[in-house]
Amino acid sequence: MAEFRLETGRLALRGWCDSDIAPFHAMCSDPRVMEFLGPPLSHEETAAAVSRMQHLQDTIGRCFWAIERQEDGGFIGFCGLKPGPVGTPIEGCTEIGWRLAHHAWGHGYAHEAARAALGWGFADRPDDAIWAITVPANRRSWGLMERLGMRRHADLDFDHPALSADDPLRRHITYSIRCLP
Repeated sequence: MAEFRLETGRLALRGWCDSDIAPFHAMCSDPRVMEFLGPPLSHEETAAAVSRMQHLQDTIGRCFWAIERQEDGGFIGFCGLKPGPVGTPIEGCTEIGWRLAHHAWGHGYAHEAARAALGWGFADRPDDAIWAITVPANRRSWGLMERLGMRRHADLDFDHPALSADDPLRRHITYSIRCLP
């Protein structure tokens, strides 16, 4: 399979390489980045996450792709499309997701990457909608969803089955988009 690469004006969304593990681990160890995602990840958990993304790319041709800045090749996070989590309202649907290193916040990179991923998804996938989930407190994430033209589905709010009943991040909200505005 050819190496995946989707370019925007400033970014490249691409398949993961082993050299991404160290900067991804630094990102996933940052409490600011992980505030609404769960506890910081160990090096082993980070490597396992990269391996899962590589497997998804190899088997279904999509994942939450690594993002690098085109100007310097610097790793800044991920954005892409994968199957929605099992046991959630978006199971079996295409989910868009993103996570950026703190130093990359506030530059419009998440919006740029997400628009590219959505554009690719609607052009190259048979999906009639692309979905996203987050915790209600993650205003930056659902704010981006709304700026992208996504619509909230309050009737599909749910408790994430992968999280314990007492986890403050268990409650999730659901958004979707049917096409790019």
